[in-house]
Amino acid sequence: MKFHHIGIACVDLKKSIDTYKNLGYSNSDIIYDPLQKVNLCFLNKANSPLIELVGSDENNSVLNNILKKNGTSPYHTCYEINNINNQINSLIDKDYVLIMKPIKAIAFSNRKICFMYHRHIGVIELLEC
Repeated sequence: MKFHHIGIACVDLKKSIDTYKNLGYSNSDIIYDPLQKVNLCFLNKANSPLIELVGSDENNSVLNNILKKNGTSPYHTCYEINNINNQINSLIDKDYVLIMKPIKAIAFSNRKICFMYHRHIGVIELLEC
């Protein structure tokens, strides 16, 4: 597993983008993902990890619950992996729980993603190479 990005749930996506830009980050365009019902924006800065800002769509109860509980905050780390199904099975054997089955992700050229949870580290996203 190779670290890919950190995901941050945002109450106000545009204000979060502007705040990161003031810290020297450059941003991608905002991408709407209808499968996850979220708006996404990636932020880059030399010698810094990739950041994915995730803004709620009014219909996205999962992200809305995270935002209600924590406000704008980091909520997942993403790892690139070779075979998503093999990795899911391996992680289930290590007490992870699959919380979102694999789907194609528009933001990653339709590569498959899924989300898993472990009580000691929280939510991770798997991104198939």
